Amino acid sequence: MDDYTSDTYGERHADIYDERNSDYDELAVETLARLADGGRALELGVGTGRIALPLAARGVEVHGIDASPRMVERMRAKPGGDAVRVTFADFAGVEAEGEFALVYVVLNTFFALLTQDEQVRCFQNVARRLAPGGRFLIEAFVPDTSLHPGGQSVKVGQMTNDLVDLHVTLHDAAAQTLVGQQVRFDGSSARLYPVQLRYCWPSELDLMARLAGLRLRERHAGWRREPFDARSTKHVSVYAREGDAG
Repeated sequence: MDDYTSDTYGERHADIYDERNSDYDELAVETLARLADGGRALELGVGTGRIALPLAARGVEVHGIDASPRMVERMRAKPGGDAVRVTFADFAGVEAEGEFALVYVVLNTFFALLTQDEQVRCFQNVARRLAPGGRFLIEAFVPDTSLHPGGQSVKVGQMTNDLVDLHVTLHDAAAQTLVGQQVRFDGSSARLYPVQLRYCWPSELDLMARLAGLRLRERHAGWRREPFDARSTKHVSVYAREGDAG
């Protein structure tokens, strides 16, 4: 998919994103509000405001970056949808004004940066935007290469009398990339929803943080602060500048 760009996912998935990701963990919002600690927060890949809007409803000043106007239009149509100030850009540049007590990126969105260079650049730009004592939080899956035997997989997401929803993925273990399509057949037509990711392990994220002058402060297997270990399938990791207390 050579024509895949930073806004492809949002522009193609906007109509179904909330259908697939409408819920959120209230503890996620509580955690983010605690880390913001009365300061400003910035969400990378703010999308339809799944997390940003409930966080703003708690009184946090939330800003967002996103490359997709259609995703942000979805957020604006929701109650309180104008509460979040949005910059339209590829979020690797972290192009927002001022400093932030909290920068965060959730639901694997960090992996939407498709090269290691872009991911490293994002960490460096986040570090420049953090206020003294600020935090950078990432929620992401822990890679499991066994999910794509032979470098590919086909999985059924949903199946009814009138709908078949398939997830087709090609895996390049050397490049650490996943290239996929969600294919929806509704009896009269088929629609394609492309996605590309460049995943990395928690240890690689920690090294990117160190290159940017940040250090891991805490890591859990979920928003309920479950212990992170070899069996964990996701992680919530929090970074801060070297030398910051806490």
